[in-house]
This record gives sequence, C-alpha cells and structure tokens, in this order.
Amino acid sequence: MQTGRQPSATAPTSLPRLSRRKRQSSWARGIPMYLMILPGFLFFLIFKYVPMGGLMIAFQEYDPFDGFTGSPWVGFDNFQRLFTDPDFWTLLGNTLMLSGLNLFLFFPAPILFAVLLNEVGKAWFRRTVQTIIYMPHFLSWVIVVSITVVLFATQDGGINNLLSSMGYDRIELMTNPHYFRFLYVAQNIWKETGWNAIIFLAALAAIDPTLYEAAVVDGANRWKQVWHITLPALKSTIIIMFILRLGQVMELGFEHILLLQNPVNLSVADVFDTYVYRTGVLQGNFSYSTAVGIFKSVIGLVLIVVANRMAKAFGQEGVY
Repeated sequence: MQTGRQPSATAPTSLPRLSRRKRQSSWARGIPMYLMILPGFLFFLIFKYVPMGGLMIAFQEYDPFDGFTGSPWVGFDNFQRLFTDPDFWTLLGNTLMLSGLNLFLFFPAPILFAVLLNEVGKAWFRRTVQTIIYMPHFLSWVIVVSITVVLFATQDGGINNLLSSMGYDRIELMTNPHYFRFLYVAQNIWKETGWNAIIFLAALAAIDPTLYEAAVVDGANRWKQVWHITLPALKSTIIIMFILRLGQVMELGFEHILLLQNPVNLSVADVFDTYVYRTGVLQGNFSYSTAVGIFKSVIGLVLIVVANRMAKAFGQEGVY
C-alpha cells in the first residue's frame, strides 16, 4: 500500500518552464552589463582581431590595387630584407637600449611611488599628491615634448637663457645625442609614474592592517614593515607587471620617439617604430613594414613565454 501524495502529472512539465523563465529573467537583468561590455568587445574585435588577417601581406609583394588575393607571394623575402638591412643592428641596439633603460629606471618608479605614498598618514595629503602625479598622464606627448623644447631649446629656451644670464654654458639637451636616452626615460617617468602606480596602490590597499599592528607590537620600525609586509604583498603584482612589460620590449611609443627625433640625434633615436613609419607609410612598403611588425611581435611573445615559465619554475604566479 502506497502512502503520501502522488506527484502531480503537471509537475514535470512545469519545472522546465520555471527554469526557462529564470534563465530569461537572469539574461534580462544582465542586459545593462552586456551593453557596458559591448564597446570594449567591439573595439578588440574590430581593431585587434580582424586586422590580423592582414598579416598575410608580410609574405607578399602587396599592391593596394591588386589586393590580398592578387598580390604575388614572395615567401620570407621581406624578412630576409630586414635581417640583411645595414641598419638592422643599429635599430635593434637602440630599441633594446631604450627598453632596458625603461625596465631598470622607469618600471621601478611606480612601485617606489606607491610604497612611499602608502606610508603617508594624512589622507588629504595623500589624495592631493596622487592627483598631482596622475595629471601628466592626460597630457599628450606633443604637449610634453613642446614644454621640453620651450624650456631647453639651445638658442631661446627658458632654462638655457637663465643659465646664460648667470654665466653658465647652455645645455644642448635637444640636439646632443648623448642626452637623448636620458631625456626619453625622464619624460616617461614624469608622465606615466602616477598612472602606472594605480595597480600597485590597489594591491597595497588589500593588505590586512592587522599585519602592521602585529609588526608594531613586535617592535618593527617602518622600514622593517615595508621590507617584510609591504614588498612581499606586492611581489606577485610586480612579477605579473614585469612579464607584461617584457612583452612590450620592442614597443617604445612611436609618437614620443618621433617628436624627440632630429637629424642630429638620429643615430641613437632611430628605432623600429620610426623605421616602420619611414619605410612603410612614407615609402609605401606595406609588406616590408608588416614583416617588421611581425618580427617585433614574435620577440615580445617569446619573452613573455620564457619569463612566465621562469616565474612558474620559481613558484610564483605567472600571467597564465
């Protein structure tokens, strides 16, 4: 004899209908989020992924009138031309030199700024300093380089006029090749340190305050707190950002370099970015410039993969 209520005959059909309604309601609630994601998704789809189909012209003698399908295939001739170019080693040396200076001088600057700002006790002073340091990021490189020219132009720059009036020699900052690399890195530090420090400040905000309280009880001074609590908390973020920075080792910022270039400092200022502009855009060698771009991308990819595996080998979190 069976006891209890028998399941209704309509129950099996009502459950899927209820689940479907829930799914529709969940999708409807997510529409605002989907609309917010849509611009970023379209940006990467249109400007990052769709243009990748044009990489095939690196293996062609591309003619805009013949198009992708009508241009003749030349294999690796464009890459061979790049590696046998008399300027290749100069371009590679200048690019790696500036990238190395960025890694060893510019990359630590946001970390140092974030750590120092984290030690400031006055909240109003910390916010004021953050705002002032962030502001240069929103200036274009045209404005930054123009300010430098106005201040340090050899003949009528404000700083040079002041030095001359005081009996000192003028500084040929814009025309002396020896100053170019220093000037490039110094402008990067001034413009982007505050903006790049945001991610490190976010990592510092996640540190448990009780760790510092326990360290004070144990008698640790501020330096020991930074060394044993702050920096270890930043370690994973620093490693990830360093790996990502290695992927951009061949990218130095075309606009910045081009604005600083002149015929006098070209021997140390000519890099792959400006070389591609001259040979690809001005001379119309689209296939050759695309081959140079692929070469740069491959170098960046190899560095990311190697650095990520090294981080994993030492027990650290990598990018993937």
